[in-house]
Amino acid sequence: MRLSELVGTSARVAEVRGKKAKVGLLADLLRSASTAEAATAVSYLSGQLPQGRIGIGPAALRAAMEVEPAGEPALTLGEVDAACSAIAASSGPGSQRERAERLGALLGRATVEEQRFLVRLMLGELRQGALEGLVAEAVAAAAGLSAERVRRAAMLAGDLPAVARAALAEGEAGLGRFALELFRPLSPMLAQPAEGVADALARLGEGALEHKLDGARVQVHKGDDEVRVFSRSLHEVTAAVPEVVEAARALPARSAILDGETIALRPGGAPHPFQVTMRRFGRRLDVDRMRAELPLATFWFDLLHLDGADLIDEPQRRRFGALGELAGPASYEEAAGGTATGGGLVPSLVTADPAAAEAFLRTAIDRGHEGVMAKDPAAAYAAGSRGSAWLKVKPAHTLDLVVLAAEWGHGRRQGRLSNLHLGARDTERGGYVMLGKTFKGLTDRTLEWQTREILAREIGRDRWTVHARPELVVEIAFNDLQESPRYPGGLALRFARVVRYRGDKTAAEADTFATVRDLYRKTTGREPPEPR
Repeated sequence: MRLSELVGTSARVAEVRGKKAKVGLLADLLRSASTAEAATAVSYLSGQLPQGRIGIGPAALRAAMEVEPAGEPALTLGEVDAACSAIAASSGPGSQRERAERLGALLGRATVEEQRFLVRLMLGELRQGALEGLVAEAVAAAAGLSAERVRRAAMLAGDLPAVARAALAEGEAGLGRFALELFRPLSPMLAQPAEGVADALARLGEGALEHKLDGARVQVHKGDDEVRVFSRSLHEVTAAVPEVVEAARALPARSAILDGETIALRPGGAPHPFQVTMRRFGRRLDVDRMRAELPLATFWFDLLHLDGADLIDEPQRRRFGALGELAGPASYEEAAGGTATGGGLVPSLVTADPAAAEAFLRTAIDRGHEGVMAKDPAAAYAAGSRGSAWLKVKPAHTLDLVVLAAEWGHGRRQGRLSNLHLGARDTERGGYVMLGKTFKGLTDRTLEWQTREILAREIGRDRWTVHARPELVVEIAFNDLQESPRYPGGLALRFARVVRYRGDKTAAEADTFATVRDLYRKTTGREPPEPR
């Protein structure tokens, strides 16, 4: 199969609005692919490289984008996959240059449309209206199987491409191989946002509320003394987090699969910022030193297997009840002090009372946490973000920022400027400090309007981006600020989305970088990094 077939299907999926039409397009593509090609296609259409990170950062991608594109499509999926594997395998002295050369050679064989697709895929920024859940339904349609069976197999396997390969080659018999298995991570259940706790309770009735910790989600598998820890993305991180291993070993269970959050806490129990906790992950060296400097505390919020019995189909109230008998509660102070040896339950409350829920939310915020989770006590465990069984409630911050540039959209947004580059006024050094990008929250009408307005202010462009005079002010909601070496200011917005354009404000009235730094101090209790 040629890459152009997949890229063309991706564009058409982004353009059509009906779910049935999207699934049909994807299923047609998968039917025309070989088994190996279908697995690669499923991975690409879900926005992921099979190799994961391949050692190519934004700077190297920007440099490689200057290569002249091919005039006609010729690349096959197999050739792209092999090239990405070769790039990922490059190591040792000169590996950076080797990766850049291999990437340049790959992009030089790609058309403009294929280049755009591959660059976004490698950056993890592919947005085409084909999320993993939709691709799973397409796999089911292509194989003539139940969508629910495919979704469940994908959850248990934690690997939709592997499920696609089995489903398309062997049908129902292939799916039968996927069952809950110790030491094989399963896809995590995710949450949908709610506007507030009142909205969450209106949707759930009675809700099982939990503090939402801004740490690192972990899935922990225990079989006797063997413990393995997996990240949210299902990568094994056991060696980096010995405290989590010890917490699991301390639990009175022969075998267990637990879902939880591990987080770095200050001595009084207040959380460190997310990016501080994440310093512990991905490390293989100096783990003991890092543990002494930045110990982790573990809080459990779900139990999927216990002593030979699978619990994923049991209601949340039963899973959490069994978890409570296994682990018991632990305060943040105990966890920070290292006395909660087996970890502890995340603080929780079951209520249908909005006032009680608001008080619980306020307690979580006052303790420095993100917000609360609201869960349906009757819901089974299911991968992905379907339905409203799990809801997340987090207060958002807003800033009025200046549009510095925008990137051309693709798919349904083809021909319109979409991804906004956002900056805050720098009153000390002059100019603007970029804080990140977002394309979220933009309606079709807003996209049309901002394309006209940005083009009217154009001061330069490259193949992907139009730079504009800093005049348009846009209100941006975001969850928090994090340290980022990617931007000269050292700070970046997390989960930014457009609220509205501020036609009532000039750029001179936009928020300043000093305000951004003060907000970072207020929300994290730490000094922001010094700008470069």
